[in-house]
Amino acid sequence: MISGALNKPAMFLGENTKNNFDIRSKSDEDILALSVKQPAFFEVLLERYQEAFLRKALTVVRVKEDADDVVQETFVKIYRNAEKFEIQEGASFKSWGYKILMNTSFTQYQKMKKKGNMFAELSPEFYETIADTGGDNMETKTLRDDVVSVFSKMPKHLAKVLHLHFIEGRPHKEIAEKEGVTVSAIKTRVHRAKKEFKKITNFNII
Repeated sequence: MISGALNKPAMFLGENTKNNFDIRSKSDEDILALSVKQPAFFEVLLERYQEAFLRKALTVVRVKEDADDVVQETFVKIYRNAEKFEIQEGASFKSWGYKILMNTSFTQYQKMKKKGNMFAELSPEFYETIADTGGDNMETKTLRDDVVSVFSKMPKHLAKVLHLHFIEGRPHKEIAEKEGVTVSAIKTRVHRAKKEFKKITNFNII
């Protein structure tokens, strides 16, 4: 469980919500909306996502204490921005919450990088986030710029295959057809590209 303020935060504790109705039977989106006026309801979202968020944060920062901090900060951001959340097609509370979590994780990742803790492997979520050019999050833009900078230092054919495979998420077969080569050749390029990326950054790509 997450230690600290968000484990049993005073701001989220309140009267027993079951006195009125079973809040736990409601959707994430409904609970978030209700929590704006009834902060106690937000604890249900904590219960639903705390452990999953922690596991996801660990895939980026790798250190339990840092992951705890990331998750705590994520829930604070979610609550503070609860009124701004709008249900849209293809955008649920879950996807929105994970987006905030990943951005917060990568901010922590950058801090670790600056301190010289260059040991974390970059998960596919890293590339999924930096590929989201529609966002205006400064942290995401900085991360995206960092990766683009690394790509510019790599041989073009390796940077291209790395971009197609990890950022655009295209399978080896599709890339092979696009490049007019065999799947085996693409796998070899991806392997070489990963080694080149590590050579430049000292980070591994999963």
